Amino acid sequence: MSEPTGEPEAPARDGRPGWYRLTWFLGRPPALTDRQWKVLGLVAIVSLFEQYDLYLFSLNLKQIQADLAIAEASLGWLGSVVRAGALFSIPIALAADRMGRRRLLLATVVAYTLLTGATALAQDTATFVVLQFLARSFAVAETLIAVVVIAEEFPAEHRGWGIGALGAIQACGAGIAGIAFGFVDVLPHGWRDLYLFGLGPLVAVAYWRRNLPETERFEALRQERDGDAGLRASPPLAPIVHLVREHPVRIGALILAVLVVAAAASPAAFFAPKFLQDVHGWSPAGVAALTFLGGMFAIIGNPLAGWLSDRHGRRPIATVFGAGFVVMTLGFYGLTGFMAPALWILLIFTMMGSEVPLAAFSAELFPTAQRSTASGLRVGAASVGGIAGLAIVSALFSVTGSNWTGIMLLCLAVLVVPVVVWAAFPETARRSLEETSREPSREGRRRAEPQGSA
Repeated sequence: MSEPTGEPEAPARDGRPGWYRLTWFLGRPPALTDRQWKVLGLVAIVSLFEQYDLYLFSLNLKQIQADLAIAEASLGWLGSVVRAGALFSIPIALAADRMGRRRLLLATVVAYTLLTGATALAQDTATFVVLQFLARSFAVAETLIAVVVIAEEFPAEHRGWGIGALGAIQACGAGIAGIAFGFVDVLPHGWRDLYLFGLGPLVAVAYWRRNLPETERFEALRQERDGDAGLRASPPLAPIVHLVREHPVRIGALILAVLVVAAAASPAAFFAPKFLQDVHGWSPAGVAALTFLGGMFAIIGNPLAGWLSDRHGRRPIATVFGAGFVVMTLGFYGLTGFMAPALWILLIFTMMGSEVPLAAFSAELFPTAQRSTASGLRVGAASVGGIAGLAIVSALFSVTGSNWTGIMLLCLAVLVVPVVVWAAFPETARRSLEETSREPSREGRRRAEPQGSA
């Protein structure tokens, strides 16, 4: 049974929904159906709170460190352990290829929201780490499944824009966190109250569970496998086994590229608020203002990278944004003075933009039965890279005496990513998922075999 193409039958009646007026940074949208607008809006709003939770840790690092008495040399290791929770998003991704996108999205939203709220009650470092570790597991799973939903629902010529738009709206969570952080010194319970605000997504779940549809491609797969029973009849690890067996080069190259980018991006973003306070003497309110106001410009990197990759290709845009990230990271941590705000904006801009083509590749290069699993492995690689990056920076601290120098040295590794992308990935822009998810060499071998051969 052939899968639906996801092509829109007709644009939405009014061109765009009412909420789009709040997302000026997305620019002029493509023509989408009512269903596609609904899917984008629903998955984006809950992904926004995932980013809110992620940035709370970074923004409040100085305050959490003081409250829980965490040693300076342990900060990188602490960040590594919390980020390791993302590795547990992989089993959830496997389940999404067996149980459906919608069901797992709802479960992950409820779980990470409750764990974020519970973090406000942590009285010691161990409790804080455990709660954030678990919250990260479900939050990252929600994000990766959301990317799969957009890829499966959007038309080929606008998939990059859709993934970029999702990332940009999600990144607004950092702006909300930044605004909230500006009040950290006046709130009754400081950083703890900010984690309580993370319970917001629970309000949307009641509406969301009635209005979020399952993707057409997964419904087609369910019918092809004779319903839920057929999907669950295969072993739990079957998607990952088939993925590695049928697409070893693609999945290996994707993991390598994502791991390297994450290893550099994680400490570059994680330490930025502390760098501004320690080196430049910024106040929490100043950091909050930059995060909000500067972030409004930085998040344009997501939809712009998606739009450009739809028109000029995923591979060249991955190259341009990756190289730009290296330059901006060296500038931000290596220069001092008035250029810091502009360099921070460009650092976040290029970092976000460099992630869009890789996210698109993870959804476009693999079939529906393995797509969520591939995205899970991408996120797993990003988690390992983020953990390794923070750990490497902490290790380099004993050699260089500076976390900032370690970050600059580490970012140079991103220069190998364009080589991997051009060597291992076909161009996927403006091609249907059914076309891009085939392995050319494997298909060629099958056509070359005589009929009836084993």
